[in-house]
Amino acid sequence: MKTDCGPNQPSYSHRAECRVIYGDTDSMGIAYHANYFRWFETGRAELFRSIGAPYAWIEEKGYFLPITEAFCKYIAPIKYDDLLWVETVVDTSIRAGIKFNYRIFKNGRDESRIAEGYTRHAFLDRTGKVVRPPKFITELVDRYFGRLSEMDGKEENKGGAGKRG
Repeated sequence: MKTDCGPNQPSYSHRAECRVIYGDTDSMGIAYHANYFRWFETGRAELFRSIGAPYAWIEEKGYFLPITEAFCKYIAPIKYDDLLWVETVVDTSIRAGIKFNYRIFKNGRDESRIAEGYTRHAFLDRTGKVVRPPKFITELVDRYFGRLSEMDGKEENKGGAGKRG
């Protein structure tokens, strides 16, 4: 999987590369619709990893991000062995939780957009209680994607936000 992220990307987007495997397709040889949400998850996880906050690290700090809403618009079909780029960006316009917008391209060409969508997530603590996004997340998102500070939680940034595995 190849990733690319940073301030030089349009809209501070992150791109993850993946390939459609045989198990991703249905009996017609077309990628099964639910797999687009798996590719969204790949994009989201790799975005977090690229800014120094892999999901495992976030969970070790006691926070979980269940999906509360998901949407996908299917634009064109994809097939076995197609190379995909999953472009992910944080939507900083929402007030609570966090939202990710996605665009999937075939064969790494911007003109071959095959799907777009989003996922919204709440932040839960270890007890399952809905909480504001923790400060260490808002600081990282602010650095790469713009301001989330107005939704900043009371939680202190314990251990910093340095690059993690």
